[in-house]
Amino acid sequence: MFKSENIVLVALMNNHADFKIALERNWYRIPVKNAPSNIHDSSARIIAFYHTKEFEKEKFTIKWFSEIKRTTIVKREQLFPREPKNPKTGKDYYKIEFAVLRQLPIPIISLRPRRILFIPTTSEKFFSVKEINFLFNSSKLEDKFWNALLYKNIFAERQYFVTVSNKNFFLDFALFCKTRNIDIEIDGDSYHMKEDAVRNDKQRSNLLEIEGWSVLRFTSKEIQSDLSASVNLVIEAANKYGGLQDNRSADLYSYLTNDTGQMKLFS
Repeated sequence: MFKSENIVLVALMNNHADFKIALERNWYRIPVKNAPSNIHDSSARIIAFYHTKEFEKEKFTIKWFSEIKRTTIVKREQLFPREPKNPKTGKDYYKIEFAVLRQLPIPIISLRPRRILFIPTTSEKFFSVKEINFLFNSSKLEDKFWNALLYKNIFAERQYFVTVSNKNFFLDFALFCKTRNIDIEIDGDSYHMKEDAVRNDKQRSNLLEIEGWSVLRFTSKEIQSDLSASVNLVIEAANKYGGLQDNRSADLYSYLTNDTGQMKLFS
């Protein structure tokens, strides 16, 4: 039985060849330079897999998982000794070895087809939630804002992956509206006040705006002192852009109710 303090890594499974290796040989690889922190520091104890659209019956779900036995750094040629020489041959990979894969009784689904790279989370969340957005184990500030959105029946995509002008971005919260989508960013005051961070944030916002995203940024002070005002601003923006898209149907949109004075539960 896994303990609640164990750390889980949800990783991408995007082809049948790699899934066959996981099922039959019980290992998975991650390039060292791209590995998440809980692999670098060996704190991950459980690995699970998010299946992409390549898997028709299991696409956009997390069902398979196992307990990690060992993590080592190896060259790609050690993983695939019969593979012809190529630019990746000498690169370093984490080889994550695990026990026989098991299945969750009820898969964790993504209501909206989406891309992920990795989701570090707790076993408590992993074995209790039913939708992918509830897995994210972000900052307490983001969790507070997420709970406030849910309270207002605003279902956002968390840590939503987009590529704009050949640059990859993770949006803290993504809302999909009829005429323009919304990126919501929760800025930690100390980091985002630095000169380099301000410049990068501005460039990022400009690229997203060009691609049809409206960017809303909130500071920790705004979230802590007046959460209701921040959420109401989100509601106003969503309504301005034609209403919020239903996450089960791309053709349905609904306007949101702006009910002031209800956020005190999250203060």
